[in-house]
Amino acid sequence: MRICDLHPVERPRERILRLGPGALSDAELLSLVLGTGCAGQSSLDLARRILDDLPPGRLAAATASDFRLFKGIGPGRTAVLLAAAELGRRWSEAKDEAALLEDPGRVWEHLHAIRAERKEHFVALYLDGRNRLVHQETVSVGTLTASLVHPREVFGPAVERRAAAVIVAHNHPSGETRASPEDVETTRRLAGAGRILGVPLLDHVIVTVHGHLSFRREGLL
Repeated sequence: MRICDLHPVERPRERILRLGPGALSDAELLSLVLGTGCAGQSSLDLARRILDDLPPGRLAAATASDFRLFKGIGPGRTAVLLAAAELGRRWSEAKDEAALLEDPGRVWEHLHAIRAERKEHFVALYLDGRNRLVHQETVSVGTLTASLVHPREVFGPAVERRAAAVIVAHNHPSGETRASPEDVETTRRLAGAGRILGVPLLDHVIVTVHGHLSFRREGLL
């Protein structure tokens, strides 16, 4: 079916203007990037065919060679697709990286993978001088104690990667965001080590399925 055969209110261009981009499917969004279709295929058909072979996770990392395998995707469209993917990647990284420092809620969102874990996962987030995330490392898995999370385990990678600052976080399987005495002691030791090394500990965030606690905002750091 051609795009022009759709009812005007169902066309991707009209839908994105009326409802916003969040209301469109991946195929509809991709069809807008493509612009037009090719012989026998609408841009929506072509978008669906691309997504069948390159789902969103792979599409973001696709190369020019990947796109050239599709009939109707020549050099011009390949360039547009590569540019769109790179812009999306840069905007996403810029949003996440800047927010890691400014908003503990974004740390909570970023660490969605550990929020529901049944064991405690202690994670270190390493930032560069522009507060961009350059590395993430799981330091330990298990009940958090001051002896289990040694400063060298956190700041060793920071020195190796020349990180300018560190944010640490861990989950509470119980769902309770309140900091335990062990949490406070661990944070105190890490903050002291960071001051000595010149790599400040910016925050310690406790994450659970439903919420989070920032040591900095609570005056615990």
